[in-house]
Amino acid sequence: MLGKISSDQPRAGLPGSGALSHVYIQHPPLRCSIPETQGLYYDDGNKLILAPTCDQVLSWNIGPSTQLDPPNSDSISEGPVLSIRYSLDKKVIGIQRSNHEIQFKNRETGETFSRRCRQDSESILGFCWTDCPYCDAIFIKTSGIDLLSYEPELNTLRLVEAKRFNVSWYVYTHESRLVLLASGMQCNIFSGYQFSSGGIIRLPKFEMTMSKAEANRKPVLAADDIHIATIYGRIYCLQLDRAGMLLNLYRFYRDAVVQQGTLPIYSSRIAVSVVDNVLLVHQVDAKVIILYDIFLDSLAPISAPLPLLLRATSSSSRQTVQVEDNLTASYGGTIYGDGWTFLVPDLICDVDNGLLWKICLDLEAIAASSSDIPSVLDFLQRRRSQPGMIRKLCLAILRTIILERRPISMIARAIDVIVTSYSHLVKMGSALTGGERVSPVKTEHSGSQHGFNSVVASEEPATRIANRGKSIREESLSGAENEKQQSTAQSKPKQTSFHSLSDSEGDANMEAVGTSFGNMSLAKSSSGDLHASVAREEMRKSTSERNSDADFEQSPLQSERLEQCSSLSDPYVSNQQGSQITSGAISPDEMCNFVFAFVEDEMGGDPGYLVATMVEFLRSVSKERLKVHPNLFVMMIQLLARTNRYAELALFIRNKILEPSKDVAFQLLELGRENLPIRTLGLDMLRELSLHHDFVTELLQDGYYLEALRYARKYKVVTVRPSLFLEAAIANNNPLHLAAVLRFFSDFTPSFKSTSDFNRYHQILIDMS
Repeated sequence: MLGKISSDQPRAGLPGSGALSHVYIQHPPLRCSIPETQGLYYDDGNKLILAPTCDQVLSWNIGPSTQLDPPNSDSISEGPVLSIRYSLDKKVIGIQRSNHEIQFKNRETGETFSRRCRQDSESILGFCWTDCPYCDAIFIKTSGIDLLSYEPELNTLRLVEAKRFNVSWYVYTHESRLVLLASGMQCNIFSGYQFSSGGIIRLPKFEMTMSKAEANRKPVLAADDIHIATIYGRIYCLQLDRAGMLLNLYRFYRDAVVQQGTLPIYSSRIAVSVVDNVLLVHQVDAKVIILYDIFLDSLAPISAPLPLLLRATSSSSRQTVQVEDNLTASYGGTIYGDGWTFLVPDLICDVDNGLLWKICLDLEAIAASSSDIPSVLDFLQRRRSQPGMIRKLCLAILRTIILERRPISMIARAIDVIVTSYSHLVKMGSALTGGERVSPVKTEHSGSQHGFNSVVASEEPATRIANRGKSIREESLSGAENEKQQSTAQSKPKQTSFHSLSDSEGDANMEAVGTSFGNMSLAKSSSGDLHASVAREEMRKSTSERNSDADFEQSPLQSERLEQCSSLSDPYVSNQQGSQITSGAISPDEMCNFVFAFVEDEMGGDPGYLVATMVEFLRSVSKERLKVHPNLFVMMIQLLARTNRYAELALFIRNKILEPSKDVAFQLLELGRENLPIRTLGLDMLRELSLHHDFVTELLQDGYYLEALRYARKYKVVTVRPSLFLEAAIANNNPLHLAAVLRFFSDFTPSFKSTSDFNRYHQILIDMS
């Protein structure tokens, strides 16, 4: 049964709406208060809240799927209930009736059977269901553990193996599939087993350190002092040392248990939650929370201790304040009250009032509380929930630090965080699909094209690029397209031995895989690290779970509010309908459209600072071998030309800092009207990119029609209309050149003599002669 936090402290009211907080519980909660129930129980294997009565058990689903009132129900026989769990396939209900008996009921047939232990020598501490191929259920007893397999034909549990040793109490979470068994005089000697779909892993026996309270008195560990936490796919154990006022952190490996360090505590009672891979240590007496992000094994808190708030989702801050002011009266309980029980990983059950709360992070408040911008961006990019909010915050932070003209070194570190995160997203996507590295953009001939899992951004900022006037180049657009087209060429048998489990079989479940695309790869961790068995399953289901983090709502009103909360997105891309944001990573195209293009309009004075930030961005992108949209290069060219920094622009072009592309070449040609060397660079870029049609067109526009003819003949350019060459020769008022051009097309294009252009220009030649 869900226990209570014992307290001798007086009750305290809810914090006011003006209090600062980084963590909140979302209102309205799931209401599971039913009269005549025998308490509330949490089935973490199936994500169910269970409320048994005298003849039935009611269940509320708090998993990905939404369940509205009324709850599901199953009939059970009358009797005491110490614990209750459904099998993982939900075909069997297990009910612990006493310390010596567990009753089972087949939901399909209605048949029941019981399994008992010897009352004189042992008692049952609890049981759990597993997806291990070796067994279906595990009994934890004072004499050891029993591994049992369910046989539906006989409607019974068959003993597979029994391990005998003394057990004082145990701790188990389905999330980690890990059971820790305490023994010894101080209950500080532990044996550990992980039962997962990959097999069984037995941890070496280890001892937890404890401070001495008094000379002649040794402290004894209790089950409430041990917390199993799964963070970034790794499994940790947090042990409360009441005498030393410390929280010892242990990390589990395949062949060792290593103490990672200690965390200070400021309360004799603590609770632990994990929200989006952030460790929350609730200081119950002080009624505050301390946040830790231990991805890099750093034990420094994210921010100062702050209280837990009760918050309702609202579309405006004013409405939010007004709603929060009324929550104290509407909620009949107390923050960190006696009836609060913390459920793995991010739920709070108020047993006294029959309420279930979801713990949420206020990412905006966390981001605003730190002045270390690169660290804030790194923290946000590792989060997997609220990807729209993460994207919005990161873009806003990047725009702000550039507008504030922060040091370039700091800007460079912030950009490195964003680019590295997106590069990891691309690599993970390519690795999962088994293909080659995903290119974020197409070649330089393509339009705006985002890479893997990025949001298709609006192209409005690109319109700032100056439009070229109507010219020969525009009239021959269709010919260029033609030339471009021509030149572009399940179930496993239960036969695994508990003793003979090979390392390869165990590794199938313990390989280091990331918990989400948005997180950094866990490959940095040791290959022997004990990882959560659900890591791969969470990756496959990450998209659906992100969009249903609060799927325990009960009313249509709450459902609407949660949809509004989960649909947060960047205001610059909010007009996209049907696009699903599954990661907070920001692509190079989005950096160009929503950071640099936006900042260009806002910044005044010398654009050299903005150019310097763009160079740092290009350096970071080049290091990760990502593509950048040509619009960014065009923007840099315009910024340099605005202050007549043509020498620096030429240096950027020659050193390939500005990558060659059709758009870049055309921008150089436009600037070349006032600076001949820049125009020459543009022509050279067209020739380098083998854009023969555009090169010939530019030569014609400059009046070099004979050179254009030689080039067209050499590279067989047939997409430029002959009339353009002939008109250029007429404009030069040279009948010999006109005759040469006419003769060239008559020989080069045999069908030209049968066209109206031939007759027209032949007559013009006669008139000129």
